[in-house]
Amino acid sequence: MRICLLFCLALVVGCQSSLPSDPPEVVDRVDLDRYSGLWYEVARLPVSFQRAEETATAHYTVNAEGTIDLVNTAIAPDGSSRSVTGTAVPVSGSNNTKLKVTIDNFFAQLFGRPPDFGNYWVLKLEDDYSLALVGSPNRKTLWLLARSPEITEAQLERFLSTARAQGYPVDDMIVHQ
Repeated sequence: MRICLLFCLALVVGCQSSLPSDPPEVVDRVDLDRYSGLWYEVARLPVSFQRAEETATAHYTVNAEGTIDLVNTAIAPDGSSRSVTGTAVPVSGSNNTKLKVTIDNFFAQLFGRPPDFGNYWVLKLEDDYSLALVGSPNRKTLWLLARSPEITEAQLERFLSTARAQGYPVDDMIVHQ
């Protein structure tokens, strides 16, 4: 009985997340007009809504309300694609570094959007807005986005190093180059 209890305790402790509990650091400020436009997914953590072999693009447009309209497109190796639309709303007081993203789909229209869905935090951003590292504060999602489909190995390592230092599981990243 005692061995069984010890085994169960070890199993529970082992299953707990080893991700840090403190929130990741974000950049100081994001200019949404400069952030708008087309981004290519260079690397990402696995997500349930996208296959490992798919690449993706994200197109952001600032609208009249000051929020961002988005179109995310997953592209299969055979060139076929599927897209979703949504909205990103800057979190008050974050200087546009934290956004609440909601995706427009049937379930969201029917049941409403969950309040914490789609946390999108800008963790690192090149001064010229050519590269961006974005992730969720729970460290379960992470994307490296670029204005072109490929970046240098040095850029990749520099951005992944930032993610690693902030506690993201970068060893699980899917890199598309």
